[in-house]
Amino acid sequence: MNKSGDTAGMETIAFRMVLNPGMRDEYERRHREIWPELVDALRQAGVRDYRIFLDEGTQHLFAILTRTADHSMERLPDLPVMRKWWDYMADIMQTAPDHTPLQEPLVPVFELQHPFN
Repeated sequence: MNKSGDTAGMETIAFRMVLNPGMRDEYERRHREIWPELVDALRQAGVRDYRIFLDEGTQHLFAILTRTADHSMERLPDLPVMRKWWDYMADIMQTAPDHTPLQEPLVPVFELQHPFN
């Protein structure tokens, strides 16, 4: 078991982002139409499962993803498709001046695994 409590060489991380008010439908639409080349880049970087949830009261987006132990996510910001996606999303969520989404890492505090793994 690694530091995040996962087994079999996988790691789960979570982070928070913030959606601009009134942008839920547009955010969902853009993600329904996610570019295949972006999906490929995430897969090649080691991302195996990626989910995003919305707290409607605060507009906070909660993201959780599973990645391989040998992931290369740190190189994603250097990819043109990633930069293009962030530029595309910058008008509907909080970002840094370079359009990188503002992300706050979340610390794991509890995990319950199925006993029949």
